[in-house]
Amino acid sequence: MDENQTEVVKEFVLAGFSHTSSIEAGLFVLFLFFYVSTWVGNVLIMVTVASNRYLNTSPMYFLLGNLSFLDLCYSTVTTPKLLVDFFHEEKLIPYKQCIMQLFFLHFVGAAEMFLLTVMAYDRYVAICRPLYYTTIMSRGLCSLLVAASWMGGFVHSIVQTILTVHLPFCGPNQVDNFFCDIHPVIKLACAETFVIELLMVSNSGLISTSSFVVLISSYTTILVKIRSKEGRRKALSTCVSHLMVVTLFFGPCIFIYARPFSTFSVDKIVSVLYNVITPMLNPLIYTLRNKEVKSAMRKLWDRSGLGEKAGDTRQGSF
Repeated sequence: MDENQTEVVKEFVLAGFSHTSSIEAGLFVLFLFFYVSTWVGNVLIMVTVASNRYLNTSPMYFLLGNLSFLDLCYSTVTTPKLLVDFFHEEKLIPYKQCIMQLFFLHFVGAAEMFLLTVMAYDRYVAICRPLYYTTIMSRGLCSLLVAASWMGGFVHSIVQTILTVHLPFCGPNQVDNFFCDIHPVIKLACAETFVIELLMVSNSGLISTSSFVVLISSYTTILVKIRSKEGRRKALSTCVSHLMVVTLFFGPCIFIYARPFSTFSVDKIVSVLYNVITPMLNPLIYTLRNKEVKSAMRKLWDRSGLGEKAGDTRQGSF
């Protein structure tokens, strides 16, 4: 097949969720709520961490602020396009935009996986080596680890993208999902893709599964090293929010990427979970279980003057 044939497909058609206008309208409102909540929650965490001296100098909250930024980026890769598509009967995406979406999805997603692994190491040092915590987890090391997470995500994504763009696409062009991802796009290639699929599953599956194993091993080590029941209870309480985030993010990713390129009926629902729902839930999970973040948010609220205005309004109503 000659080179020109690789560009026969100029655009792809996304499957979406429904072709009924009333259902699409309801889904638009629902996903808009998810997206706005994601922005409000994650921006609030970033502003709180940046404005509070203690949180801003703490390695744990420095990493949390970076996680919130990644969640914003991750959600923004797919959700705005999804919201726009609810108003169109035919959900088209140009070839180049599809490849860009695929690239940034894996770039940010892999970076978040690496960052969650870094956060697990941070908790290990904080609980198992508390006297050396501030020395080991210096701002310089934290910044280096965050940069390494981004670089790791970039390398992973560029490999996936290069393997994809070298494939010929000459029809059909129906992507069986609401965004462009490796699995549904590769299925449309006009060439034998077994070896490439194997490479991609090995790449994505290895990253998600190995990172998850490292995370679980880290928390297991923490619990094993702490002998007292009270100590284990405190350690579990400290790490439970992180464990919830890890489960919500890695579970769906392992299900999607650590298996052969076959399609299941629940794939679209699982994709919604890790693309839309998890970035919205992360701020909620961390703030509800973290007294320091909640206290810092209250101080930020009071400093903004909104708390006083609300109090004055309530007093004036009597």
